[in-house]
Amino acid sequence: MTVSAANAVGMSRRRFVGILASTAAAGVMSPMPPGAAVQPVTWRGIALGAEATLTLQHHNQAEAWNAVDACLAEVARLEAIFSLFRPNSALQRLNTVGYVEGAPADMRVLLAEALQIAERSGGAFDPTIQPLWDVYRNHFADPAANPDGPDDHDIQEALDVVGWRDVAIEGTRIFFRRPGMALTLNGIAQGYISDQVGDLLRARGFEHVLVNMGEPLALGPQHDGHPWTIGIAEGNGQGRIIEQIPITSGAVATSGGYGCRFDAAGRFTHILDPRTGWPASQWQSITVVAERAAQADGLSTALSVVSESVGRGILASSNARAFGIPIGDGRGRWL
Repeated sequence: MTVSAANAVGMSRRRFVGILASTAAAGVMSPMPPGAAVQPVTWRGIALGAEATLTLQHHNQAEAWNAVDACLAEVARLEAIFSLFRPNSALQRLNTVGYVEGAPADMRVLLAEALQIAERSGGAFDPTIQPLWDVYRNHFADPAANPDGPDDHDIQEALDVVGWRDVAIEGTRIFFRRPGMALTLNGIAQGYISDQVGDLLRARGFEHVLVNMGEPLALGPQHDGHPWTIGIAEGNGQGRIIEQIPITSGAVATSGGYGCRFDAAGRFTHILDPRTGWPASQWQSITVVAERAAQADGLSTALSVVSESVGRGILASSNARAFGIPIGDGRGRWL
């Protein structure tokens, strides 16, 4: 039988990673019963505003679909915590009043990881960048907006309330140390959700799975032992595949400004440097390969706004590797 890995494009705000079609013959895989044929199950939907897929290769379809249902319940639970658009989410409560008492454990864990990546990257990744993003969104929402972007004054006002060091986690309480701050976890939450879904499936004994809640995560190889293949596209993320990444374990995440452009000309994208207030200007996209999807997700955002030499230093301290496509260069290279 032939199993095609699902094609997925998460273009709502951030990135593109293509999961290339691949083939695998039915076979016997431990701990599958002897002679049991692999039955592929693929779910497609939306998670955190991006296209998402689950591909499970298993001998029992009913068991696989039950696992998919459990995964979707987990995604819904996590979205209710991390969403910027649900008025009652824990994240929105934090942004509205500046603190959350009894913050959910997942929010504390993910925020702690986000702050760790912020420190490791020297602030190139900063989850408190939301006020700056709002400045660009509000500016270009005006049909008469200056095509050269927001006023320097507005950018500076936003930067005055951007700063990861002023986010505190004390016990189950999360709070801002300065008024006017706001948090977004969009640069890491999709990866975290992929990780949590992966952990759930691993605990249920699944060994041949590709999770993609915005960021692909492999739990083992395909059932015939072949790796899953992740394709990196040139240009706007929809061109030819210029690099193929085989994975049997671990995650891949890509950040590219083409995922969300504030202006029609594409000069201003959502990949913003939290240190300067301006969009990234060096890379078309950065793809990171790491053990966990949240780490790959956050690092791909951080590396998008730093030089190649600085990026290498961040990667060296993170046990990860990255493939970058510079602006004006359709070939790309490993950092």
